[in-house]
Amino acid sequence: MKRLSLIFLAFIGISLMVSSCKDDTKLRKKITGKAGEVVVVIPKESWDSSIGDSIQKILAQPQVSLPQEEPLFDLISVPPSAFKDIFKSSRNIINVRISPTIDTAKVEFKKDIWAWPQAVINISAKSNQDFANIFQSNSNKIVAYLLKAERDRLTMNYSKYNDKKVEAAVGKNVEVKITVPVGYQVANEGPDFTWARYDPAEVLQGIAVYSFPYVSDSTFTPKYLLAKRDSVLKQYIEGPTPGSFMISEHRVDPTFSVFHYKNNYAAEMRGLWRVENDFMGGPYVSLAVLDAANNRVVVAEGFVYAPRYDKRNYLRQVEAIVYSLALPDQAKNDKIKSQIEMGN
Repeated sequence: MKRLSLIFLAFIGISLMVSSCKDDTKLRKKITGKAGEVVVVIPKESWDSSIGDSIQKILAQPQVSLPQEEPLFDLISVPPSAFKDIFKSSRNIINVRISPTIDTAKVEFKKDIWAWPQAVINISAKSNQDFANIFQSNSNKIVAYLLKAERDRLTMNYSKYNDKKVEAAVGKNVEVKITVPVGYQVANEGPDFTWARYDPAEVLQGIAVYSFPYVSDSTFTPKYLLAKRDSVLKQYIEGPTPGSFMISEHRVDPTFSVFHYKNNYAAEMRGLWRVENDFMGGPYVSLAVLDAANNRVVVAEGFVYAPRYDKRNYLRQVEAIVYSLALPDQAKNDKIKSQIEMGN
């Protein structure tokens, strides 16, 4: 859990360190490959050694808070001699170069070199030990960069094909902005609450947005947020059978991180949910943000029910919606935050 927390913090700040590759041709190929795939360009002998083991240990580690184990990324190793056009358009690429002619080991974060929108990471080292050192010291940033690239692609698509009816319902009931893709429908709403769902065959994805008064510093703790979550979802999200309702799965502790989201104090929880008096369940991700200007906490969360399928990518899809959350008066919140930090 400590490693994943460090990755999350790196995720938040990764945009400060990204350098872009200028595209002078203006003729970009679109990326190829499945969501979550990473092509690792590396000699076969290195991939079959401790170098490959260290890469897989970090990039294919289990994704947290899923009911079944799934890797963080799906890795495809390609030797440099086979790295042709078919692979150069891949969505995520890691280039590994180990040579005694390299003076200084380094990690470079690039964008859109062979396709768009593409994430590319170049790792150079003069020896296996040199690589091991620099890869380990930069592993959190590498994971964060790839996760952010995956989320940004989803966010970009959602902003182009969004459902204005659902977004209007969230704006009316909770007075925040959130980008919801086409296909979602409002399932239930009330004062300070909106639930929207997207349920094609055999899969359910849901988004819940709600707010409540900020009354205590203890709000941003797992205990408080879980209790609030359960009370709200019990009231508004019914299960498929009479008397059933959504609740958190308390037999598995959620992961929890506090950070600043768009200059506002915030907390993220990832865990499992279930339906009381029924047999449904799955993973969720929850973002709670302090709206200081309005003395309240706004929560946006996404959850997935996909009993016959892997859930990692479905969860990342709702996560991208959750992280499009925007408070109604960002400028006012920034001013209040500045006053607090200055001790006024």
